[in-house]
Amino acid sequence: MTTLLKIAFFVCIFGVLSTADIFGQKVYVTEWRSEADYTVYITEWKSEANVVAYITKWKSEAKPRSGIWYITEWKSEADIKVYYTKWKSEADIRVYFTQWKSEAKWDL
Repeated sequence: MTTLLKIAFFVCIFGVLSTADIFGQKVYVTEWRSEADYTVYITEWKSEANVVAYITKWKSEAKPRSGIWYITEWKSEADIKVYYTKWKSEADIRVYFTQWKSEAKWDL
């Protein structure tokens, strides 16, 4: 009985850990809107942004829904794919890019 409980416990923990990064911030920028998860409009005003994004050089700093983005060159490595649009009305999210990691946030 205890062996069965241990197995069930490990299966539950593995399930939680494997889905924990579902909203990670490893971002791939695509040229095609049809393959994007989000259509993004880049705004000049922090007050109108849903996401204040900080671009990091380190993949390990990119955390789920933190606003800290690691831009990857590989689509298969990305957690989310974005397409940049010129039109605010087309966008799913509005992003303001910041120079300060402490300002990063994801308000969706």
